[in-house]
Amino acid sequence: MTDVISNKSSNINLNTEKDNLNDLIFNELFDVFGKDFCVIQKSKIGFPIIWINKTFLLQIIKFLFNSSYSYNMLFDLHGVDERFRLHREHLPQADFSVFYHLISIKNNIDFMIKVPLLQNDLTLSTSISLFPNANWYERETWEMFGITFENHPNLTRIIMPNTWKGYPLRKDFPARATECKSFFLNEEREDLEMKGLVFNPELWGMKRKNDNVDFMFLNLGPNHPSAHGAFRIVLQLDGENIVDCVPDIGYHHRGAEKMAERQSWHSYIPYTDRIEYLGGCVNEMPYVLAIEKLASIVVPEKVEVIRVMLSELFRINSHLLYISTFIQDVGCMTPVFLAFTDRQKIYDLIEAITGARMHPAWFRIGGVAHDLPQGWDTLLKAFLTWMPKRLKHYIDIALKNTILINRSKGIAKYSRKEALEWGVTGAGLRATGLDFDVRKWRPYSGYQNYTFDIPIGDGISDCYSRVMIKVEEVYQSLSILKQCLNNMPEGPFKADHPLTTPPPKESVLRDIDSMITHFLQVSWGPVMPVNESFQMIEATKGINSYYLISDGGTMSYRTRIRTPSFPHLQQIPSVIRGSLISDLIVYLGSIDFVMSDVDR
Repeated sequence: MTDVISNKSSNINLNTEKDNLNDLIFNELFDVFGKDFCVIQKSKIGFPIIWINKTFLLQIIKFLFNSSYSYNMLFDLHGVDERFRLHREHLPQADFSVFYHLISIKNNIDFMIKVPLLQNDLTLSTSISLFPNANWYERETWEMFGITFENHPNLTRIIMPNTWKGYPLRKDFPARATECKSFFLNEEREDLEMKGLVFNPELWGMKRKNDNVDFMFLNLGPNHPSAHGAFRIVLQLDGENIVDCVPDIGYHHRGAEKMAERQSWHSYIPYTDRIEYLGGCVNEMPYVLAIEKLASIVVPEKVEVIRVMLSELFRINSHLLYISTFIQDVGCMTPVFLAFTDRQKIYDLIEAITGARMHPAWFRIGGVAHDLPQGWDTLLKAFLTWMPKRLKHYIDIALKNTILINRSKGIAKYSRKEALEWGVTGAGLRATGLDFDVRKWRPYSGYQNYTFDIPIGDGISDCYSRVMIKVEEVYQSLSILKQCLNNMPEGPFKADHPLTTPPPKESVLRDIDSMITHFLQVSWGPVMPVNESFQMIEATKGINSYYLISDGGTMSYRTRIRTPSFPHLQQIPSVIRGSLISDLIVYLGSIDFVMSDVDR
């Protein structure tokens, strides 16, 4: 690893450059819209937040999009129920708000626009003309909060069933089943639910026939091995050619963001594991880092290295499943069985360290659950010796196979511009030649201290380039793990901070202050300061992020989870139109998604 102090200095310089850029952006905004067009919100998010009147919304988004700073990715869009928020000092009056998180890839800077809305006027203009990926985000915001986006082409339910009543993320909507009326599924109700699943092409602007052909509509999923989870996609076909398609999600929805409103900051950690259930501790990272920002907790260096080590183990684990199932989708069975042997070795190592396998819930606010066990280094060393030879085996027996190459090269192509329009991140974006990896561009948990490369493609992302990027990423993760093995520092495994994990048992039994702290944290949970924070990380399938609002309580006021798979599935129709059904299967295999990551 490189010198820690020099990297901290470079981070300070980077932050200074971003502050200077932000000042320039505000100067340009003030020149065009005047100094009173917005309210600037201070927070721990780490980038500018402005509140604006909704009449300026499209003008400001367009200005930022077309400016020299080029905010060319809509990273996230969602809502907040502001009605029960106690601490809204210096913020505009609002019953609800909608936020737009924009990223300038060129300058590696972010900007958040918030629009306050009153209960009697919950309408906004759609921003699909600038950002196509706003489509699904606006639909989800509408069904979760009841905020209408005017001129949206199809403002219909996307996560919840068509028969659903109410807006789940409003604060006055029940958070527990015990708060709802008893549910009965009789024949009449079942018929109604089944009717709600019937696909009507006309509602999606599709024709059943044209002058030359009657189109066939094929229902693929939600239970189909090629759908990679409970995912349904309805295809409009002319023979075997896909004229159009409609992805249908929501079958795996569990209300993860709603759950965060009734769990303590600490007790919500196990839920994060299940956002993308193949990522394990990777999912815990952005959540605990965002909370540590709220509480101004600085963790020991050893904690950072342990977190990186566990994250890279889970990254390899997820990538191995992706690579082998992609090969299986193309038609080769053997690598799947080999990959599960390799993944078992990773799980054995994870279990030895954390005591669990798929869902360790092991990262803690301010540290990790316990110190590394004796012999962890021997297990890791054995894995680092084993894995490179096996990875070469996958490449030689399958990924260099001419049949696989012909079935995947040039299939489901898209450019960098298209990737940014649809909010694509991870290997799909890097295959277009852009080396946007959060671990390098926005280092967290000490990633700036590691030497590794960012694999990129040659300008066009296709099925083959995406899988080969992931193969190379496994090699880079192995390199990071080797550095963790050789540079594991001494020291504590958690921060010495009152809001972190409870004090040691011996202190609790001896010291009344420690006993009080332990009692309050275990029974109520830590009380986080009033503020907002945000953290993005390079997850297994792209960028995963947590946006947290604390109202000064033991639970989150609002937890927004942005996952990479949601925009990746939204992109499917634009990429696959005009292709064959068989190409769609290869394309789905190349995206690398699981439905828990989409639906949350």
